[in-house]
Amino acid sequence: PANLRLCGAPLYDGAEGSLPEEVESFLAAGEAPILFALGSSAVWTAGDFWRQAAVAASRLGRRAMLITGPEAPGNLPAGIKAFSYLPYSKIFPRGAAVVHSAGIGTLAQAMRSGRPQLLVPVAFDQPDNAFRAAGLGLGRVLPFGKVDADRLVPHLVELLSRPDYGRAAEALARQLRRSDGAANAAAELEACLRG
Repeated sequence: PANLRLCGAPLYDGAEGSLPEEVESFLAAGEAPILFALGSSAVWTAGDFWRQAAVAASRLGRRAMLITGPEAPGNLPAGIKAFSYLPYSKIFPRGAAVVHSAGIGTLAQAMRSGRPQLLVPVAFDQPDNAFRAAGLGLGRVLPFGKVDADRLVPHLVELLSRPDYGRAAEALARQLRRSDGAANAAAELEACLRG
C-alpha cells in the first residue's frame, strides 16, 4: 500500500554492559566458536538439539557456544560451553558462524552480525524467514526436524569453507548497521501526527 513504511527491526536484547568474564575468557582462549541459539520460542522445544550441536562441533574439531535458555545440557565436551542467555548483539559478531531458528528477532540480530548462518527453522514465520535469508546468500537452511549431527556437519563444513557466505553476510550487515528501526518508526509516527 502507498502508506506502507519499512522502518527496520526494532532491536533490543538487554545488551547494556559487558559480556560476563567467563564468556570473554572462553572467546579469548581460541578460535571463534560456532554459536548455536534457538531464540525465545524454539528454545522451549529444543529436544535433543543441544546434544546434536555439541556432537557436530566436536566432530568438526571446532569450539562452540550453546545459548540454551533455562535448560543447559551437562557433560559437554571440551571446547563447548553452554550459557542460558547472552545478548545476541554482542555475541553473534564474535562467532565463526551462527546456527539459529530464524525467528524474526534472532534473524535480525544474526543479519547485523555479519556472520554466515545455518538456519534451522522450527515453525510459524521461521521457514519463510530462513529461505529468504538463504536467498540473500548469507547462509544455508536445514529444517529443525531434520537436525542431527550427521546433517549438521556437512552444512557447517560448507558454510565455514566457502567465503562467499561470509562476504554476503558482512555486506548485508554493513547496510543494516546504518539503520535504527525503532528510531525510524518513531520518526514516521511523528511525521504522521504532524500530518
